[in-house]
Amino acid sequence: MSGFLAQMARSSAERVAQAKARVGESELRALARASPPPPPLALSARGFDLIAEVKLRSPAAGRLAREAGALAARARGLADRVEDYARGGAAAVSVLTEPERFDGALEHLQIAARSLGAFRVPAMRKDFLVDPYQVLEARVAGAAGILLILRMLGERASEGLLDCARDLGLFVLLEAFDEADIDRAHAIVEARLARESAPPGAAQTALLVGLNCRDLDTLQVVPGRLESLVGRLPASVPRVAESGVASAADAARVAAAGYDLALVGSALMSGRDPAARVREMLAAGRRAAGRAADRGGS
Repeated sequence: MSGFLAQMARSSAERVAQAKARVGESELRALARASPPPPPLALSARGFDLIAEVKLRSPAAGRLAREAGALAARARGLADRVEDYARGGAAAVSVLTEPERFDGALEHLQIAARSLGAFRVPAMRKDFLVDPYQVLEARVAGAAGILLILRMLGERASEGLLDCARDLGLFVLLEAFDEADIDRAHAIVEARLARESAPPGAAQTALLVGLNCRDLDTLQVVPGRLESLVGRLPASVPRVAESGVASAADAARVAAAGYDLALVGSALMSGRDPAARVREMLAAGRRAAGRAADRGGS
């Protein structure tokens, strides 16, 4: 594990310990199970979708958005932004909840989930999750999904988080950074599909696998990594391009390479008119996906 991820894992574990001291796990689990169901993740038949991200700060780029200052003003700004994402056609909205390096908070996830309800667009918690307690927190806050960083998690830890997500009906984005992570993703996907394909009516975990092309030591995007590793990702679940997608041309590039979705954060947070940028990326990605499908069928 890189120094950055190790630091984030320690910080995340400390946050869990503090939260458990305030609200016990059994109490939080009861709240999670009593929470109203969130909108499901629904992908377009047009071959390409976008997960639009809310993050106020990036360790690589610094502050990204105007949503600062007083809490009421920040809440209104976050609500407006996620509604713009939904109007633009985003399939889901990812919300950074990590406080120290990304200026995130669970309250941001709650604001996003409330604002997205009228659009039937799901929210996803993105954080450095290490404990099933944090999956319960996500569900109570209104999330329909979570992101898990495979590099941070041993087999037992990842199974515990996946089992909790399955119990709550949340979708899971498995994030990989290299070939070793992808091999782990394959094992998880194969085991989950075998386990969940049998009994009808049983709870299932909707899985996606993402490749993050950011170098974990420098935190810079590695050119070409998305294209070079896409063929190694599991083909039985949606594939997500993460980092390095900043324009309509980038969306077209990753769609043509074989990705089903792109997770886009910094470009949407720092640019104007996020709804228009989402629409532009979707249109370009879907045109490229359509051309790729036509070539494959010819």
